[in-house]
Amino acid sequence: MQIGHYKLNTQVLLAPMAGTSDKPFRMLCREQGAALTTSEMVVIQKHLLNTNKSKYRLDFSGEQSPISIQIAGSEASQLAESAVQAVSFGADIIDINMGCPAKKVCNKAAGSALMQNEKLVADILNAVVASVDIPVTLKMRTGWNEENKNAPTIAKIAEDAGIQMIAIHGRTREQKYLGEAEYETVAKIVSDANIPVVVNGDISSAEKAKEVLDYTSADAVMLGRATQGNPWLIGEVHHHLSTGKIKSPMSQNDKIPVILNHISRIHDFYGNILGTQLARKHIFWYSMRLDQKKARDFWPNINRVSDHSEQYFIFRDFLHSL
Repeated sequence: MQIGHYKLNTQVLLAPMAGTSDKPFRMLCREQGAALTTSEMVVIQKHLLNTNKSKYRLDFSGEQSPISIQIAGSEASQLAESAVQAVSFGADIIDINMGCPAKKVCNKAAGSALMQNEKLVADILNAVVASVDIPVTLKMRTGWNEENKNAPTIAKIAEDAGIQMIAIHGRTREQKYLGEAEYETVAKIVSDANIPVVVNGDISSAEKAKEVLDYTSADAVMLGRATQGNPWLIGEVHHHLSTGKIKSPMSQNDKIPVILNHISRIHDFYGNILGTQLARKHIFWYSMRLDQKKARDFWPNINRVSDHSEQYFIFRDFLHSL
């Protein structure tokens, strides 16, 4: 799949996920075979640039190209300025967020709330594309609610504006993450579009990825929540899509150094105090994936640990005890 002059080497992309797709996780997922990883959504405004959140979210040093930065906002001029700023932080690709269903985002008429106003969508997409000389992509949902699945209309607006790839989560904003994703809307967009279309939502296995690609004829899959505590899913999906065969699962012993390296990266990137806090959710996800029963007993103890070294070694001992 091609985005501008960037040729992606697999059909597996990592979804932008607030609180998950930070730098340590993106780097891990690229190592597992993701062709493209996109940053957590960021609002790039001058008064926010000195905050810790912006400092960490806009650090892409040492990451592989192409670097995709997702921007969010509710006004065309604001998003165009964010795109210009994103380029200065190293963006090779700008991604526009019209998919986030979170209340705090939608209440500001951003994220998937934008899909209610097709005129504003057109203004935003045209303004962002005109503001930068790098590819611009779009992530959205199937629509606002079941009665208003206007993603096909917005996809046409996006293509006309010069958007170079569309990723679609198979739920409406109203659904949030409830129920099951549907792919009929994605298939309709693929049949009408002349730009790459990526399908997202409920793709939790290599077999499901192949099934969804076959059904939609999309160009690639985008994995999201299924990678939490399970980044090797990326390699499993890539192997199946490229060979037609099921990859042998990674052994627990082989997973342990990958997991511990990820926790160390979190500590190193964020510092000992914040790193310890942010590592907790990943420790929970990894533990639950490996052994739910033991994880439930282990979690209350590790969750109280406030020292990064102690956290690392207690978790290491837990992993080796499985």
